[in-house]
Amino acid sequence: MSLARTLLLKASDSTWLREHGTRAPFVRRAVSRFMPGETFDDMLGAARAMAGQGVAGVFTRLGENVRDAAEADAVAAHYVEAVARVRTAGLACEPSIKLTQLGLDIDPQFAFDHARRLAQAAREAGNFLWVDMEQSPYVDRTLEVVRRLREEVPGVGVCLQAYLLRTPEDLDDMIERGIGVRLVKGAYKEPPTVAFPLKADVDEQYFRMAQRMLAGPARARSGRAVFGTHDIPLIARIREHASAADVPPDMYEFHMLYGIQREEQFRLAREGARVRVLIAYGPYWFPWYMRRLAERPANVWFVAKNLLVRNLRT
Repeated sequence: MSLARTLLLKASDSTWLREHGTRAPFVRRAVSRFMPGETFDDMLGAARAMAGQGVAGVFTRLGENVRDAAEADAVAAHYVEAVARVRTAGLACEPSIKLTQLGLDIDPQFAFDHARRLAQAAREAGNFLWVDMEQSPYVDRTLEVVRRLREEVPGVGVCLQAYLLRTPEDLDDMIERGIGVRLVKGAYKEPPTVAFPLKADVDEQYFRMAQRMLAGPARARSGRAVFGTHDIPLIARIREHASAADVPPDMYEFHMLYGIQREEQFRLAREGARVRVLIAYGPYWFPWYMRRLAERPANVWFVAKNLLVRNLRT
């Protein structure tokens, strides 16, 4: 792991930086590259604009590790209202939640009750619920909640992280249960005992799992095969494999972040690929932003230039 990525991932866990870094004007300007604003209305506006380009959406209100029950209740209520507003707006935009935002650190049953309420609201609105994955200590608890949700509501999917050594087995279990999977590389600082430290190993495991997600038995289980990545060569490799295996383009999807490689998102949509863009919003954006910087060196340079210009002007 590069020094820059290590430092950024450490920064994502810093309470002091979270409280003070968000006040810096240059940081707020830089983060606007990744999110249209802090409000749900900002998200809706961005989703409408992307829909005009043939790109659907996924929305997430940023936040994690909520330990106050009233706050978790408020988050759940927000998502229920948001699902209804998306339906009223006529947008193809799916909710994506973190279970620690719904109180997983308080009590797993408490978080499950909230997640079930959201899954049922999404189903009634003709929508689909995604559950994000967090650090490795949360994997088992997250997957257990997702398994229980799938027993009651069919339209549920979970994010799996390719850099974790355990993920191939988790993928097989999700496929067997007909649970949708959004495969990402992984964005947290993890020890080599649980995650591949080298990018090449992560990329190879990602592609092997992509092949399994596109195989006939997985498609027959009626889960969703989603690839969350901005790695253009990897996307091309997945599409080439799908074509060679006679997998129709409408049987799998690519999910990418708002504002990152937007022209590639539009190009893929024009070429007939199914594309969704993840649109984040909310005031609790600092940890998420640091992890986005850590994923791509070009993002670090973008912020470094802003910092340099700011220092030269003072």
